[in-house]
Amino acid sequence: FEKTSFRVNKKIFATLDLTKKKTALKFTEIEQSVFCAFDKSIIYPVPGAWGKKGYTYVELKKVRKDMLKDALTVSYCNVAPKKTCRKI
Repeated sequence: FEKTSFRVNKKIFATLDLTKKKTALKFTEIEQSVFCAFDKSIIYPVPGAWGKKGYTYVELKKVRKDMLKDALTVSYCNVAPKKTCRKI
């Protein structure tokens, strides 16, 4: 899909689209609703079925670095071994 993907144990937790300056992260539906409540012009569900499963876009030009770091950590922990995430 011409996007860079980031994986843990062969599972994707994030993709990066440099041309559109946005990333897609994997959240649970609850995590998605929490992050999207911040500002729907910055963090919003991917359209269609993927978005209903928790996949969420983040606009890289607009998001604060601390918010992006938190979102990446949550997404990472959704696919990483639980033992690894306890250290974070």
